Amino acid sequence: MIKIAIIEDEIPARNKLKRFLIEQEEKTEVVVEIDTIRMAVEFLKNTKVDLIISDIELLDGNAFEIYSNVSVSCPIIFTTAYNQFWMNAFETNGIEYLLKPFSKERFQKAWNKFLLLSKSEGTNNDLLSQINFIVERNLTNPSYKERFTISNHQEIYFLDMDSIIFFEADEGVIFAYDNLGKKHLLNETTLKEIEVVLNPKEFFRINRSELVNKKYIQKIERYSKNALILKIVGCKNYLKTSQSNTVSFREWIEK
Repeated sequence: MIKIAIIEDEIPARNKLKRFLIEQEEKTEVVVEIDTIRMAVEFLKNTKVDLIISDIELLDGNAFEIYSNVSVSCPIIFTTAYNQFWMNAFETNGIEYLLKPFSKERFQKAWNKFLLLSKSEGTNNDLLSQINFIVERNLTNPSYKERFTISNHQEIYFLDMDSIIFFEADEGVIFAYDNLGKKHLLNETTLKEIEVVLNPKEFFRINRSELVNKKYIQKIERYSKNALILKIVGCKNYLKTSQSNTVSFREWIEK
């Protein structure tokens, strides 16, 4: 029996994970469902599980606070709606990083990786060594998209990632704005599809509808107590951070 702890503050997301787990051939048991950092730390200090499936943004803060307060030896599959936490995830026993909303097929790949690790013979130290190998591989050899293929009625052309100043989502349509002031219609339909292929050191999602390139941020000003406005090179209008992303943006922009 594979014992699993689910750390997730959204009930629909927990139900989705449990449905995927029930459909696996292996016998699984969700021993606990947790929605806060405090409860997670208390549980993991006293109980060992075979796998943790953990959201990153919880009711009372960032889930990485859990793993800075308690040591865990099992693999962790992280789930999140934000792409900028991937490096933290792979530094914290993470073996997979599922960007919401993820499909059953994407979850299956993460599950298969966990099974491959857990079925390997050896001690806990061997398991940790394998996890560390995965961590090192993901941190040292990440692959990111270098350009987009743009097609219209007249032609097919390429847009280099380095020339994009920001992405914008507008009613199910995604546009990329380049440093020459041109607007390009992309084939992707959500910003989450874009996020997963971008280098998180260079791009950041400042709100629900905009992703910015760090190299083109010219100036930052305070908009309100919990929001900032950004002056982007080549963009006439200021872009605004959402309240929920402002703190993470401040940390990102200073790296």
